[in-house]
Amino acid sequence: MDNSGNTLIGLIAGTAIGVALGVLFAPEKGEITRRKLADEAAAAKASLADSALELKDKVSDTINADAETLEAKMENLVSDVSYKADDIISALEKKLADLKKKNKTLQKS
Repeated sequence: MDNSGNTLIGLIAGTAIGVALGVLFAPEKGEITRRKLADEAAAAKASLADSALELKDKVSDTINADAETLEAKMENLVSDVSYKADDIISALEKKLADLKKKNKTLQKS
């Protein structure tokens, strides 16, 4: 996204410099120069709109890819936690069985 932003700034700056130089060195009449400036402004606007759409698409794609990655990581985390919970439950059940055995031996005495 950083490169796209720099490209957009470069495009705007280049257009502004080109327009300024065109006005300074224009050998034509004012009406012709104004028409050319309007045409250049329209072209710059179209180019800027295209760049903005392209940047929006790239950002959208990046966000969607990151969301899918995050979802996959969350699923893995939930699965890992579930396995650990099973291990803990098994250990507690074993401990409970041992305690029940000890309790039975104490009751017989």
